[in-house]
Amino acid sequence: MADIALGTAAQVTSEVAAQLSAVDRATQRLLRTVGDLDEVSVRQPSLLPRWSRAHVIAHLARNADGLVNLMIWARTGIEHAMYASRDDRDQAIAEGSQHSHQLLFEDLAASCDRFASAVQEMPDHAWTAEIAYPVGDPIPAHHVLRLRLMEVWVHLVDLDHDVDFADIPRPDVEQLLEDAVQQFGGRPDVPALAVEVDFGDHQRTWDLRGTTAPPSRVRGEPGPMLGWLLGRTDAQDLQGTAPDLPDWR
Repeated sequence: MADIALGTAAQVTSEVAAQLSAVDRATQRLLRTVGDLDEVSVRQPSLLPRWSRAHVIAHLARNADGLVNLMIWARTGIEHAMYASRDDRDQAIAEGSQHSHQLLFEDLAASCDRFASAVQEMPDHAWTAEIAYPVGDPIPAHHVLRLRLMEVWVHLVDLDHDVDFADIPRPDVEQLLEDAVQQFGGRPDVPALAVEVDFGDHQRTWDLRGTTAPPSRVRGEPGPMLGWLLGRTDAQDLQGTAPDLPDWR
């Protein structure tokens, strides 16, 4: 049993290191993109309904701070919710969206630094602590890094500036696809679906078995498949019969 426990701890430590590197790379791309915007372009619409680019940037900053709260919970053992309430979260995003481009950039950069510092402060044992994410079941603390990676890449695309789903590095997009599929897993409103993705050097298939009906089969490359699963793009670049999917989350 001790050997198994040590093996598990080593696996988590290795995963945290890999995830942190991926988040750091994505964060640098995010900061470059936001830095390239200006006072006019941050007021323009994002790809998200009713949200400007400024809303997306403010959301990414508050998401980083919310995930820091979860790491404090894992590190101290004292319950620390991601947000005080959904209304508080929404109000903070609305207020942040009114800031100038410079203040938006500085707020985002500072929140990313706080996130990185919180990661460094986490002792190894804290990464396996169970915490409550606002959506779904409780998660181990090391999943916070996966959540941040998803937020950064997806909302980078939502900024509609210089990044689309095809620009996400292959190792990252494979993980994001896996996480997106898991979010759908077991939901009764999800149609039976087999997702086949060609990564060039290998292929993977995921099954979304929300119903007992025979599954549809959809095939394609990683970027278009991720965009479709997340409801950001249509299925025109995919092959097969693409059913209507519910909101990802």
